[in-house]
Amino acid sequence: MGKIISVVNQKGGVGKTTTAVNLVASLGALGCKVLLIDIDPQGNATSGIGINKRTVRHSAYNLIIGEARFEDTLMSTAYQNLSIIPSHIDLAGAEIELVPIDRREYKLRDAIMTHKSEFDYIFIDCPPSLGLLTLNGLTACDTILIPIQCEYYALEGLSQLMSTVRQVKRLYNPRIELEGVLITMFDSRLNLTVQVADEVKKHFPKKVYSTAIPRNVRISEAPSYGRPVRYYDSGSKGSNAYDDLAKEIIEQNKRAEAD
Repeated sequence: MGKIISVVNQKGGVGKTTTAVNLVASLGALGCKVLLIDIDPQGNATSGIGINKRTVRHSAYNLIIGEARFEDTLMSTAYQNLSIIPSHIDLAGAEIELVPIDRREYKLRDAIMTHKSEFDYIFIDCPPSLGLLTLNGLTACDTILIPIQCEYYALEGLSQLMSTVRQVKRLYNPRIELEGVLITMFDSRLNLTVQVADEVKKHFPKKVYSTAIPRNVRISEAPSYGRPVRYYDSGSKGSNAYDDLAKEIIEQNKRAEAD
């Protein structure tokens, strides 16, 4: 049975989409069958995988609104074991369109749940907000992965996010749990970075990945070529870090299944 993980943080610029794109590519390269669902209207995960958003006929928008079936929106990619349900700019209007619809919080879950077993992992790249699209991502998932940037305001807003997750757990999705917290843009030379990392570990004991994603120019360059960093520069520190994170997630889930 597959696992659905939403990558979420309402604070922008923390490496959320970068993590979604590079983590699914690493998991695919390690032999896992992976699906990435891009429900962020900006569509950066879609372009980061090399899909031209203007050529997309059926997107996550059509899936959530109920205008297309799962198989109509599913696209293969150039990368090993990796498929995508792409974003489209129309998603920006979905927040308003969903308001009058019954069971609007369950639209994504209802559309993907019967296909869950076809993949080892399904990752949902949520928008950097706590609107109806993100609510759909939280209702559909088993767990959430939270990227946190190592900077002064890193923990600001996280209490609001966790409060929302608790509400979702109570009202819509009783199974939702925290998959893990990922420290991004880590630079061990900076005292502030180390202090923030320590603070995050205090807030989320035993939930912070031992792998931290370093500041790395290759990670920043890769999206402009429409490639995950693993396929842009496989020997870079950034690529190695996401491979390590993928291995850590696989091992963590194997242990959880064995318990």
